[in-house]
Amino acid sequence: MTLSETIDRLETAHLMVRDAEEWDGLTAALADAYRTRDDDLVEQLLPPFLQSWRTVTHYVLRDTFDSAGISVTEPSHPWGIATLTAFGVRREPVLCQMDQVDSADQVGAAVGAPTLLTFAEAMRYYAGCLASLLEHANGQQEQYTN
Repeated sequence: MTLSETIDRLETAHLMVRDAEEWDGLTAALADAYRTRDDDLVEQLLPPFLQSWRTVTHYVLRDTFDSAGISVTEPSHPWGIATLTAFGVRREPVLCQMDQVDSADQVGAAVGAPTLLTFAEAMRYYAGCLASLLEHANGQQEQYTN
């Protein structure tokens, strides 16, 4: 499976669950709850927000990742979607700007909340992670065939 096909399946799977406007609406609502320091709303929105992203990756895309030689495990980062591994290389797509999150305990804190990515930004970041894994995998396969 090519990188382009894998990325197309990734985006299609997420869009089967919600359209891009709905994903962005959830992101905006969660970001607004952080901004207004509404801890109750953060507590209400955060688990389903993270779980939606993670469920698509772990279950809907399982066959796609298996056929690409990518294993999927739980994320280590609090805003991570999953940990993706191929040929010993690990990547973890996240749902926020990485330079703004310093510690794991910030996932539930209203103060110092990360800047969340829009659906399009998250897909670009995710695609970059996949590209890195698949390029490395292709290099490994070429090494074994030469």
